[in-house]
Amino acid sequence: MATITIRNIPKDVVERIKIKAKNNGHSMEQEVRELINQHYVNREEILKRIEERWAKLPKASKEELDSWRNIGRD
Repeated sequence: MATITIRNIPKDVVERIKIKAKNNGHSMEQEVRELINQHYVNREEILKRIEERWAKLPKASKEELDSWRNIGRD
């Protein structure tokens, strides 16, 4: 695994990370790792999330889709 050193982080940002890490019950280092992992998800994970959200949407009938497509065409 790689190591990254980040310099010149504003003190207020460090304090917010400390608070969030404490509230989540882990170290600042773990908090930053999780934030990075959440922000930089891979393509497959993004597609999986989209499919999961799409599956929760109500299904539309062909008639509804046709009517929506025709709105504004008249």
